[in-house]
Amino acid sequence: MPKRGEEMQRDLWTSLLLVWITCVPYSSMAPLNNQSQSLQTASAMIPRNRPSEGQRILSRAKRGWVWNQMFVLEEFSGPDPILVGRLHTDLDVGSKNIKYVLAGEGAGTIFAINERTGDIHAMKRLDREEKAEYTLTAQVIDRDSNQPLEPPSEFIIKVQDINDNPPQFIEGPYKGSVPEMSQVGASVTRVTASDADDPVYGNSAKLVYSILEGQPYFSIDQTTAIIRVALAGMDREMREEYLVVIQAKDMGGHMGGLSGTTTVTVTLTDINDNPPKFTKGSYEFHIPEDLGIGKPGGRVKANDRDIGENAKSTYTIIGGDERDVFEIVTDAQTQEGILRLKKPLDFESKEFYNLTVVATNIRADSITGGPYMDQATIKVVVQDSDEPPVFTKPSYLFDVHENAAINTVIGAVAARDQDATHSQVRYFIDRHTDLERQFNINVDDGKITLAKPLDRETDMWHNITVTATEVHNHSQISRAIVAIKVLDINDNAPEFATEYEAFLCENGKPGQVIQTISAVDKDNPSQGHTFHYRLEMLNNPNFTIKNNLDNSISVLAKHDSFRRQKQETYLLPIVVTDDGEPPMSSTNTLTIRVCGCSREGIVQSCNVEAFVLPIGLSMGALIAILACIILLLVIVVLFVTLRRHKNEPLIIKDDEDVRENIIRYDDEGGGEEDTEAFDIATLQNPDGINGYLPRKDIKPDLQFMPRQGQHSGPNGVDVDEFINVRLHEADNDPTAPPYDSIQIYGYEGRGSIAGSLSSLETASSDSDQNYDYLREWGPRFRRLGELYSVGESDKET
Repeated sequence: MPKRGEEMQRDLWTSLLLVWITCVPYSSMAPLNNQSQSLQTASAMIPRNRPSEGQRILSRAKRGWVWNQMFVLEEFSGPDPILVGRLHTDLDVGSKNIKYVLAGEGAGTIFAINERTGDIHAMKRLDREEKAEYTLTAQVIDRDSNQPLEPPSEFIIKVQDINDNPPQFIEGPYKGSVPEMSQVGASVTRVTASDADDPVYGNSAKLVYSILEGQPYFSIDQTTAIIRVALAGMDREMREEYLVVIQAKDMGGHMGGLSGTTTVTVTLTDINDNPPKFTKGSYEFHIPEDLGIGKPGGRVKANDRDIGENAKSTYTIIGGDERDVFEIVTDAQTQEGILRLKKPLDFESKEFYNLTVVATNIRADSITGGPYMDQATIKVVVQDSDEPPVFTKPSYLFDVHENAAINTVIGAVAARDQDATHSQVRYFIDRHTDLERQFNINVDDGKITLAKPLDRETDMWHNITVTATEVHNHSQISRAIVAIKVLDINDNAPEFATEYEAFLCENGKPGQVIQTISAVDKDNPSQGHTFHYRLEMLNNPNFTIKNNLDNSISVLAKHDSFRRQKQETYLLPIVVTDDGEPPMSSTNTLTIRVCGCSREGIVQSCNVEAFVLPIGLSMGALIAILACIILLLVIVVLFVTLRRHKNEPLIIKDDEDVRENIIRYDDEGGGEEDTEAFDIATLQNPDGINGYLPRKDIKPDLQFMPRQGQHSGPNGVDVDEFINVRLHEADNDPTAPPYDSIQIYGYEGRGSIAGSLSSLETASSDSDQNYDYLREWGPRFRRLGELYSVGESDKET
């Protein structure tokens, strides 16, 4: 119903505006016409110069438009086009030859003009928010000739606004926030509405803001649209969020104005206005006495109605010595206080503790003046646990002499079960710390005894671990470190500090120092070492010793008659004795070599052979000479060996495979030096040489046709048959040179004292050949003759 009333009011105002628009143009025409007539009269009274007879008379028509600035009402929807205005010129004196023409924006589509009367009508419904004004051009032309009677003139038609657009909140819905407990008038947020109507014309765009929902908590300024707190003491913990409905109304908020609404969600932000509160006033925790250091023993919780940083609390223990035993830390995830141990608990010494714990907010608020806190009491009851035995000392130190007998008691350890049951304790040695099983322990009384002999020089310290366990509960184990020091006895004789090798100059003087000697002893007496030296031969004719008073001696020569030719090396036994209890001694031998020295006493050579060398010949030169001699001997031996190998006759044993030792004689003139072994691979593949072999020394008269290759059996080549075929071909081929074997003898050489070796020129068979003469030519030809003779005998058999 309110919307229908608004529509009826709008129709009423539209009708009144139409009556006003229709009446105003006609009522304003009379003064305009009078003004036009006065303008025409003023124009006629202006004096004009008369043109000369020879000049062309030029005249200019005077413009005589008469109209108002035109307006048209937007959103008009009558049955007929609305009259916007009328154009008139003083040239229009009732003549029918005048024609009004309209051009420009919307001419012909939105606006139409009566050609005769000049009335302009709006043909369509206009919207000022789409286009506020139109620029058009009017002109008067002659109806018959369509020639312009006056220049065109421009005018504007403005669309008058009506209140047809409600206010809109473009950015809505809105969200705002304000701290809880804020004072009245505290700003929350600001909203903004816009109206598409003309803000200049009338009050169509003048907005007024008000709150439809959200009172009495909030208020809004009618003009600035700032939302403010209207109620003091709003508590977030009671209500956190409010929904406020804001209305914006145009026409200055008067009746008939259009309105728009939006919502604003106002959230109260938290401040630290609530203290932490323990869920209980007192807590009781039962903690076993064997709880490890740093392990949690219980949790407490102080709740806070605030949120975020305002709800975070820290926990502390106040008062008493309990702070040395316990500590409480804050769990960042759950905001709980975790009670932990700083020191071990002992049920036998103290059975319970009373603690006071305080929970305090971390963050203070400037409004409420915090921080807030709360406290609670905690009773810790220590529970008795089956604990492992406790040694009287965490570590033990014993000592034993290295010559101690087996089963000697070194020391004893002791442990006690401090539980109420006082269980009996058993002792063991951790064999991972005593791999050699050097020691044993009595399981009942903890006495440690020696199991193997000791040697201080091998191991001075032995560190073992002893464990103690309860008889009835072997899982309760405690450990103690036992360090055993091996004490030294004098059981090692002193000896030379190093292997000495002394050099004595032939030209030395009596009393010269040959070598300084010191000794070492593996033992380590508390007073330090003192060594005594003496020669094994008391009255040594060549050498003597001198005490340097620093546990060292110097060996001296007694005379200057030492010669390498006489004796090159001297062995001097020296006895070294310590002052231990009992004293220990050893005999060490010093090797003294007699050497040739320079006048400055620098050793040059210590070999007897070097003495007989020519003067000026060094050792390097001697080595070079020996190397050259050896090289010459090697060359001579190689030469002789090669000569003997070259003169050896060709001896082939009967049991050797003849096929692998066929000798090829390509040139008889070269003699035996031109021979080389025949490759047996040729006989393994006879098909590979089945081609025609021409003679190299003469041109044959007849052409010998190539023969077909002989195919061997699957198991290889029949060599005997292959040779027989070649021999038969050689005997019956007049163009081929004679063949003694499968090789070609294209050139037999010149000047051979043996003459031609070939006897295959005749057509006789192999049985007619006699090879006995070959035996007279030497061992190699003798073997050749035997080969052919053996072949004939094989054929006959």
